[in-house]
Amino acid sequence: MSQMKVAAKAFSSLPKESYIAGLTLLAIAGHLILRYAAASPPRIALLPLFGALIIGGIPLVSELAKKLFKMEFGSDLLAGVSILTAVLLAQYLVATIVVLMLSGGAALEFYATAKACSVLDELAKRVPSIAHRREGSVLHDVKLEEIRVGDLLTVFPHEICPVDGEVLEGHGVMDEAYLTGEPYEISKTPGSKVISGAINGEQALTIRAEKLAVDSRYARIMRVMHETEQQKPRIRRLGDRLGAWYTPLALAVAGVAGFLSADAHRFLAVVVIATPCPLLLGIPTAIVGAISLSARRGIIIKNPGILEQIASCRTLIFDKTGTLTYGRPALTAVICSKGFDRTKLMRLIGSLEQYSKHPLAAAIVTAAKQENLALLPVAHVSERPGEGLLGIIEGQKVQITGRGKVASEQLPLPPLAEGLECLVFIDGRYAAALRFHDTPRKDSRTFIAHLRPRHGVRKVMLVSGDRESEVKYLAETVGITEVRAGASPEEKVEIVKRETAHDKTLFVGDGINDAPALLAATVGVAFGSASDIAAKAADAVVLELALGKIDELMHIGRRMRRIALQSALGGMIASLVGMIFAAGGYLPPIGGAIGQELIDLFAVLNAVRAALPTDELQDF
Repeated sequence: MSQMKVAAKAFSSLPKESYIAGLTLLAIAGHLILRYAAASPPRIALLPLFGALIIGGIPLVSELAKKLFKMEFGSDLLAGVSILTAVLLAQYLVATIVVLMLSGGAALEFYATAKACSVLDELAKRVPSIAHRREGSVLHDVKLEEIRVGDLLTVFPHEICPVDGEVLEGHGVMDEAYLTGEPYEISKTPGSKVISGAINGEQALTIRAEKLAVDSRYARIMRVMHETEQQKPRIRRLGDRLGAWYTPLALAVAGVAGFLSADAHRFLAVVVIATPCPLLLGIPTAIVGAISLSARRGIIIKNPGILEQIASCRTLIFDKTGTLTYGRPALTAVICSKGFDRTKLMRLIGSLEQYSKHPLAAAIVTAAKQENLALLPVAHVSERPGEGLLGIIEGQKVQITGRGKVASEQLPLPPLAEGLECLVFIDGRYAAALRFHDTPRKDSRTFIAHLRPRHGVRKVMLVSGDRESEVKYLAETVGITEVRAGASPEEKVEIVKRETAHDKTLFVGDGINDAPALLAATVGVAFGSASDIAAKAADAVVLELALGKIDELMHIGRRMRRIALQSALGGMIASLVGMIFAAGGYLPPIGGAIGQELIDLFAVLNAVRAALPTDELQDF
């Protein structure tokens, strides 16, 4: 029973054009069998065609009439004219063949379009529906809209923070990477700020709500998403642009031929051979082929229209964390105080950090192991919340802490640059500062450098919600000169809109805070599958965390467009030659329909090449 329900659901999800195409094909087969195999009377043989024209032709022509009323002259207008003219001239087989071509192309275009859930629905699902409000020593579950500023809330381990607030009790970490662009889990102690949508770590935290749920960070992102979805302009598709000049030309030729010959059948023959099936079939076939090739390469195309656009994007905008970087901290500098040896210091702090769960501990241990340092035994390890890490190593008291601890105890603070740092003290003496940065991908600089000469990119931008020091460090490392740090989701959208007004844009991001910008760009690509929301908002999702996949997507789009144009323009030129013969009276309507089917076959066979693998998908 369940299998039948699944099958019924899948069947009901098919577009009406699929039903019309299938019905029309059966009707043509039935007509030919009745007329030639069964030798039935003409009136009987025409019944299947009448059924197909009533059930399938009328809805298609009605849709075209609505477009015509709105002054939308697309590539399918000629098909509607052909159907009407053929019916008026009692050329029912011709009319049915055109219905088959038109519905088949529309069905093919539907299958080229990937289906995705509403981005706003996914955003709403991610926000918890309840919060745990503390009243005295008792916790009560309340709806988000019931939370008021000043309420005390408990966020359980691994829960999503419901509102923006301040930590009152508890020590732990929260993952804010998808919201702020910060690539690390952020330590949370009393006095720390928390934001809605962040994922809590392993420790429960008590927070004081500082904003209503509707005013918190996550709600703001949802509002920006909704506004961006509503305002995004419709991109004019390749078939529509070609049909804009081809359709008037074909109608003009057909009109002149019919007028000069005073023969309506000649008008019909011209419009039938002119029916733009290379546009209706060739382009969708190339798109389906490119989608298939992309999927085999680990790239999911959700909006087929971007395959026509990506090769002409001249401005590329990157988020920082997880795209041009690995999204994890690395120890990039050990600034030793006078009198301390770096190698000995690294051995001490590497040994001590083995016992820490701090988000930066792994980076320090990894750096020590990469330098092949033998780690030492540690005694009396302690890591009290807010006090840093303490231990005794070979009789020396080693302390690793942050700026806040140093300032609170008025310890001597050396002049340091702004950024992510830890301070090391040996027996109470300042020994070193440890600097951390998000690790750039090995191929980031090469990838950025090849965009201008290989893809005609005029501008590359780095736009991130991260700190300015982090963003500038990455920009200098990978060779990007245009930088915007500390950008909120609203500001990212404004930047993308401003750039899109001048040139087509490609935005690459991976976090929830990137989702509005992904929607606003000409082409939005979600890098990796870390954030479901970003994936829902994007036009394409690159599953493998490699910049080479972005390059492959750009090449697949360029190749698809080239093949689609070959099919469309080649078919249209062949149709123009056929139009000349039809206008001269050398091609009857049924001959025009058969000729158009041969042209369609050429267009489709050529378009299928877009699905074939090629070695020219990367060039850096």
